[in-house]
Amino acid sequence: MARVVVDVMLKPEILDPQGQAVQRALPRLGFEGISDVRQGKRFELEVDGPVDEAALTRIRDLAESFLANTVIEDFTVRVDEVAEADK
Repeated sequence: MARVVVDVMLKPEILDPQGQAVQRALPRLGFEGISDVRQGKRFELEVDGPVDEAALTRIRDLAESFLANTVIEDFTVRVDEVAEADK
C-alpha cells in the first residue's frame, strides 16, 4: 500500500481571507517576520497496489473532478516518499 498526497491551494490571484486572518494574528501571538499566509487543503490517499503512472493519472482525474475546484484552485499530486520508506 502506498500513500499519495494531493495538495490543493487557491490560485495566487484569488483572495484568501482565512490566510489573511492567520497572517494578521501572528504578530499578536509573538510570531514576527511572516509576510504572507495562504491556506490550503491536503488529502492523503492510501492506494492498494503499486503507484504507477496509470494510478497517478486516475488520482489526478479524481483531484481535478472532485477534490479541487479548478476554477479557483490549483493542485499537485505526489507520492509520499516518507510513507514508502516506512514500509
